[in-house]
Amino acid sequence: MNLIPKKSLGQHFLNSPHVLAQIISAAQIKKGETVLEIGPGTGILTRPLLDSGAKVIAVEKDVRAFEFLKGIFSNEIADGQLELIHGDVLEAPLPLTPNPSPFAIVANIPYYITGAILEKFLEHGPRPDRMVLLVQKEVAERIVARDGKESILSISVKAFGAPKIVAAVPRGAFTPPPTVESAILAIENISDSEFTKGSIDAKKFFTVVRAGFAHKRKYLVRNLESVVPASKLEEAWQKIGLDHKVRSENMELMSWFAICSAIFNG
Repeated sequence: MNLIPKKSLGQHFLNSPHVLAQIISAAQIKKGETVLEIGPGTGILTRPLLDSGAKVIAVEKDVRAFEFLKGIFSNEIADGQLELIHGDVLEAPLPLTPNPSPFAIVANIPYYITGAILEKFLEHGPRPDRMVLLVQKEVAERIVARDGKESILSISVKAFGAPKIVAAVPRGAFTPPPTVESAILAIENISDSEFTKGSIDAKKFFTVVRAGFAHKRKYLVRNLESVVPASKLEEAWQKIGLDHKVRSENMELMSWFAICSAIFNG
């Protein structure tokens, strides 16, 4: 069976052994560990994941790919090393035990659901202890704030883990080649420890962060007046010693936690 990538599903099948090796190296998989793979497609990444000794849960939305994978990995499915699920990873119930049971996410994901995947598995869970993803290079650079400017996306990821760009990936590493540049993004040491340590509610934290970035031209304190009383903000600014002219893009992660702590726990 020859799988033809579906544009509607954002399919760009990986074809590079070199990139595969970089992904597997970055994933640091331990034998017997559970790995969630999103959109396995032709199974080119599934094979080295299985060879690394992982127990793989692969979720595939495309019924053609699902039937194809069911055939080529029949032995691994029979012996329980591979669990193949037909469905949308954003909706399908997943056989993942709640934390603290560790698992990793390693995947060549459809780029159009990058934000939704990050939100689901970082903010809501079940939360992996690390993720290694092929994503659009521009998105990866925004997440690590390569230009020195933070964003909702970068703060949302850094609040739970440490992102880094492992390598740039050429367009020719995919079939068909995407119109954008790609990169391998690793997010390590994922947890909600900063929230629990500071007794900060994640929902309130992200309400503040999203309000803070609502109007790029405004100073942060003015943006936050839409969700926090001005008097409370003045107290927080005095307590932390923040400049009233600071903008959201210049605020590092721990300053956001400090603001939320002063607002909600002060």
